[in-house]
Order: sequence, then structure tokens, then C-alpha cells
Amino acid sequence: MELLLLVCLCLLSCSGDAVGVLVEEGSDAVLPCSLNPKVDLTGQVFDWKKDGQDVFMHYADGKTREGPDFIGRVSHFQDQLKNGDASIKITRTKMDRQRELQLHFSRSSESNIIIELVVGAAPKPSVTILAGTNDWSLLQCEAHGDPLPTVEWKDSDNNTLNADTPQISERGGRSYITVNVTVTKTDTYSCVATQLQHSHRIATNIYVHLAGAAPEPVPPPKSGSNAGLVTIIVVLIILLVVIGGLYIRQCIKKH
Repeated sequence: MELLLLVCLCLLSCSGDAVGVLVEEGSDAVLPCSLNPKVDLTGQVFDWKKDGQDVFMHYADGKTREGPDFIGRVSHFQDQLKNGDASIKITRTKMDRQRELQLHFSRSSESNIIIELVVGAAPKPSVTILAGTNDWSLLQCEAHGDPLPTVEWKDSDNNTLNADTPQISERGGRSYITVNVTVTKTDTYSCVATQLQHSHRIATNIYVHLAGAAPEPVPPPKSGSNAGLVTIIVVLIILLVVIGGLYIRQCIKKH
């Protein structure tokens, strides 16, 4: 599991328990830190640190500075400082193997809040149709994340399908898991990636139409429809008889 442990060291009273933030690698992450009671932080000093190294510093004169490993990647919410909000946003998050955190109190007036930023949430799996005929299709699902998620195929009724053995591969320094399944009916199928360690689950759907699949039965016409058709035929016959009789009478009169 990839953990980036950060500490918001505020020179005022921060409140709240440890907070976990889960993001995909390369995405943006907001690390929350709000004071309770709310205190205007506009002219206050607070410092975000990772393993004792500076991440983001805010000074009493309003100036800010980013740590050397976070230049151009950290920002704060200037308009929220007056509400006691010292949160920051880190862009383009990266994997980090460092997991240990030492938390110290240098003065009794200082408190802190611990943020556990987990970088490695599985993004939506990639699904495709590899091959098929009118009667079957071979579907492939590929997923990644840290830790590597488990992958399973499901049909529209949420039944787990009997898929091939998962295959693990390495590409660009990242591990991928690939699972294939053969389906034989028209349906919407889902590839579900699950990371139990993060309580994280994400899925991608794909619709498969098989031309050779048995068509749905066409319901017979309702009895009411038959009765209406018979009525129309009877009326047409009557009209033809009446018109024919009139025509015959006209011919007799002329002769």
C-alpha cells in the first residue's frame, strides 16, 4: 500500500481525528485542515510537513512557500483562511513508499491533525471485445492500482461470471491485472475492480449484442385487436354489398 503521511502543524488549536484521503495516481488531492473553533488564519503561521520535510508554509505576512519536492504542485484556499481553513491541494500526486510518521509537540499551544494520503486508488478498468461470432464474444478487462485490485466480470443481474484465470503483467513500472471472459448472450456486462484495503470498488460497463442469440418471443395479438379487425372487415363487406346493389339498380333503370 502506498501511503503519503502529512501533518498540518498549526500554531493554533486544530481539531479532528486522523483523516484518510484516497486518490488515483496523478490526480489532485485536497488535504483538509479546519480549526475548531474557527479562527481567522489570514495573518497566522501554519506549516504542512511530510516526514519532517516542508510541503507548504504560510507566513504571518501572507506569503507562502512550497517545499522543494512540491514546487508548482501545492496551493491553498486564500479566501477560506478567514474561516479557519488551512486546507491545501496537491496536484499530480505521486506514489511514495515512506510510511512512518513521527509526530512531536514542541509547545503546549500547538496541536495537529494527521492526514493519510493514499495514492494508488484503482481507476476505471479498461474493457474491450477481443473476438467473437454471432453466438459468442470474448471480453477483456484490464485494471491497475496499488495494491493491485481483484477483478471479476458480472452480468446485468449482478451474477459473477466464470472467467479465465487472471494474468498479471508489468508495464512502465506498473502492475496490471487482465481477466478475459466468454459470453454467449446479449447483455450489459460489468468489469468490477475491488481494493478491499481501501474499501474501494469501481466498474466499467460494456454492452454486447449477439446477432445469433435467440430473439425474444413476440407476444400474440390481444383478443381485442382481433375483434376490431373482424368488425372492420364486416363493415367493408356491407359497404360493398350496398354500393353493388345501387349500381345494379341504376343499370336496370337505364334498360
